[in-house]
Amino acid sequence: MVSEPGEDMSESIAMPAAGAVEAEPTGPVVEAHELTRRYGEGDTAVDALRGVSLEVARGKLTAVMGPSGSGKSTLMHILAALDTPTSGYVVLAGTRLGDLSDTEITKLRRKHIGFVFQFFNLLPMLTAEENILLPLTIAGEKPEKEWFEGLLKTVGLTDRRSHRPAELSGGQQQRVAIARALVSQPTVVFADEPTGNLDSKTSGEILELMRHSVDSYGQTTMMVTHDPRAAAIADRILFLADGLIVRDLPRSEPSAVIAAMDELTGD
Repeated sequence: MVSEPGEDMSESIAMPAAGAVEAEPTGPVVEAHELTRRYGEGDTAVDALRGVSLEVARGKLTAVMGPSGSGKSTLMHILAALDTPTSGYVVLAGTRLGDLSDTEITKLRRKHIGFVFQFFNLLPMLTAEENILLPLTIAGEKPEKEWFEGLLKTVGLTDRRSHRPAELSGGQQQRVAIARALVSQPTVVFADEPTGNLDSKTSGEILELMRHSVDSYGQTTMMVTHDPRAAAIADRILFLADGLIVRDLPRSEPSAVIAAMDELTGD
């Protein structure tokens, strides 16, 4: 996809410094404990989550699927500290989120969380390179040069680094977004429908890139998706319905994912 013919992608990027990896704990990256989320009050109240508990394994890709309105995005936003539960709590990188101030939450996001959005969320006045480096720039940090150059090569943007978003294709913009999520070597990357705005061919390339980031970097990733092909690259697939986890599959073929979704929707 983004590598040259005959090039081994596993050799195309410098890995993070060993010390950064060894400093990580060995338990789950994210834990959710009996999460509920209610929007509104009284007769108009909507329960998006109704008691969800889970653990996100380190160095694995977890997909979350379910019908529209099942609570997928709500769950991801709470796990990523973008929303707060009505009850229950989240532990991320060993820290209980509900015990933190707004400033502490912001610092935790900068250090531990990368996010990939469906619609890229790039700043139009910045180049691809500047967009990728934005999390580090905000934190007043600079990347290790070899790591950053290797990252650009892996995502296929070495010759597009000075282009602004309007000069890039949709797939290239999503590669910028993925590189931005990876550049700070976060504890976990959350991806919200990362292929939802792309054509089939480009989606396949983006999925290959996301799988590569898990296999080669050990990058823990959690992805919300409607696409059975996207879910099929995951090590674990969680299915939500009516605010609850109703099925938990290991890595599966797209046909098995489709069958599981059909059972949920009654198709």
